[in-house]
Amino acid sequence: MRLDNLSGVEMEKKRILLIEDDVDFAEATKLILENKSYEVTVAYDGQEGLRKVQAEKPNLIILDVMMPGMDGYQVGAKLKADPEYGHIPILLLTAVGEAIPTTEYTKEMGMRIEADDYIPKPVEPKELVERVENLLRISTGN
Repeated sequence: MRLDNLSGVEMEKKRILLIEDDVDFAEATKLILENKSYEVTVAYDGQEGLRKVQAEKPNLIILDVMMPGMDGYQVGAKLKADPEYGHIPILLLTAVGEAIPTTEYTKEMGMRIEADDYIPKPVEPKELVERVENLLRISTGN
């Protein structure tokens, strides 16, 4: 999908893949990002997410950490190890994070899989958009 800017030049919409098993959170996040003119596709588990990365070729992946089956760390590690997809920025989201000291779902684990950013839930919409914009800016060199 393309957008026309004020000068009449067409600009490609940035594509975001949201991999999130919480349907309500996924829909709310999708609406927030679509209101900022991003094209958002949702996958509700890790396997579906991996398939959609191949099909959609997103500019950014927002990845929930705690999901049934294949968790976000496993998905992220597979993507970062793949030469075709390893360059795509990954923003990890988790509801646990540092709130539970004994959890394996920590920021350090996210950094070990080379995630590009990590944000705890609940996330303020403004902060989410700022993080997304920052990662996209860094990845495109703008």
